[in-house]
Amino acid sequence: MILRNFQLSDAPSVYQYAKNPHVGPIAGWPVHTSIENSRYYIENYFISPHIFAITLQANPEEVIGLVGLELVDEGNGKPFMKSGEAEISYWLGEPFWGQGLMPEAIQAVVNYGFEKCQLQSIWCGYKDGNNQSKRAQEKQGFKYDHTVEHMYNPVLDEYIIEHFTKLTRVQ
Repeated sequence: MILRNFQLSDAPSVYQYAKNPHVGPIAGWPVHTSIENSRYYIENYFISPHIFAITLQANPEEVIGLVGLELVDEGNGKPFMKSGEAEISYWLGEPFWGQGLMPEAIQAVVNYGFEKCQLQSIWCGYKDGNNQSKRAQEKQGFKYDHTVEHMYNPVLDEYIIEHFTKLTRVQ
């Protein structure tokens, strides 16, 4: 596995997996409708110093997912998060589910967050019913913290139940 920064030229491979209705909505964003739509998401959300494209060594040009951090100290995060904390987010194309790739990617970014960004805690949320995401978090040592019963998701324009887990530097 290779984690690298996103490029606008990644739009076709992002679209290949993000157009799948099993991928985006459970992660909190809509199904991508075109390569241009994927390019918009890359340009406006994915190009960031702490967000990484997931690729495989056999084909490093094909993006199969995303893993990254939104740092509170850079103006991101949820209202309950504090300075020195971040939220990790991720998604993976459906053909790659169940291969152990996401736990490996999450661990790499957790290490990056604690070592390079000097974070004290990393939060992670999962939409109610997304048991795959819950398991991926548990495998990396994230512990349940709380649930928000009526959380607004502006990207999907809907209210959801979201569960939050947390991993601290000392864990």
